[in-house]
Amino acid sequence: MKGVLLHGGKGTRLRPLTHTGPKQLIPIANKPMSQYALEDLKEAGIRDIAIILGDLAPEKVREYYGDGSRFNVNLTYIPQDQPKGIAHAVSLAEDFVGDEPFVVYLGDNLLKDGIVECVEGFNDSSASAHVALCQVKHPENYGIAELDKNGKIMRLVEKPKAPQSNWALVGIYMFRPEIFESIKKLKPSWRGELEITDAIQGLLDKGLEVTSHIITGWWKDTGRPEDLLEANQFILSDLAPFNKGRIEDGVETNLRIGIEEGTVIHSNCTLRGPLVIGKNCEVGPGTYLGPYTSIGDNVTIKGGEIENSIILSESFIECGKRIVDSLVGKGSRIVSNETGLPKGHRLVVGENTYLSI
Repeated sequence: MKGVLLHGGKGTRLRPLTHTGPKQLIPIANKPMSQYALEDLKEAGIRDIAIILGDLAPEKVREYYGDGSRFNVNLTYIPQDQPKGIAHAVSLAEDFVGDEPFVVYLGDNLLKDGIVECVEGFNDSSASAHVALCQVKHPENYGIAELDKNGKIMRLVEKPKAPQSNWALVGIYMFRPEIFESIKKLKPSWRGELEITDAIQGLLDKGLEVTSHIITGWWKDTGRPEDLLEANQFILSDLAPFNKGRIEDGVETNLRIGIEEGTVIHSNCTLRGPLVIGKNCEVGPGTYLGPYTSIGDNVTIKGGEIENSIILSESFIECGKRIVDSLVGKGSRIVSNETGLPKGHRLVVGENTYLSI
């Protein structure tokens, strides 16, 4: 069985963070979100994986993942020059897949429990397609599966205006090669894309079997800043504490804190987990780092308060303010000459930004 990891799209709802790189490389709990997908594929026994690259900084994806050897997988890169839809991206993997069954995993999806059970369910069946489903509150924002009273998939609809079901397609699909013939018959939807829901519906219309796997743990489609922060919360909630850095005397801490090597926490700081701090960071005296915060590598923070935020690598924060519910891009500087702590600043800051507050 092979894997196809989709790494395209413009990530417009995550700008300015996605002006300089693909959204799938934005770290959640200090790890690129697409790495969680890669690890899920590996855990399911899949070692040959194609990454479908978008046209936004594909070189950054190649640079990070390389040939896959450090992740114990074999990687092939396939460019998708324009975002023509998920079905189009899948079609590009036809030569890579050959005659084998395969898993398609959208790289901006995060699952608590991985895909092992889902893959096993597909392998034990004769179905042409197997899809992961999860109940959602706003089905009009998703591809939706309509089920009969026995749970059998009857119809698939992409972002319906009047949904007849709240079972969303999670963004993890298992296919046999006949899906490629179905994709070749597609015409662009009203969005100008080749929809994977239409391709799977084509299998149903031919009388082929399409089965499903119900997701019981949490699932996040990380399309918006608030989704990134919620995903960060979910992952940090399961953090196993560790300390590879140096904590000076007089630092107040609690459980579920991870500190990487080379990091120094100076005296009179307060750390409240779940919290993770990357390599070679410096946290100055009087700083408060609160729950559900991820600090990347080579970050300096001097004073102030940060809570429920993601601070990317090489940033510098010395503002004496309270920063909450924020995303701070790589290499950014946030400074202030004011004193006192306001109620809280909420920020979404792109790479290499200078901000005085």
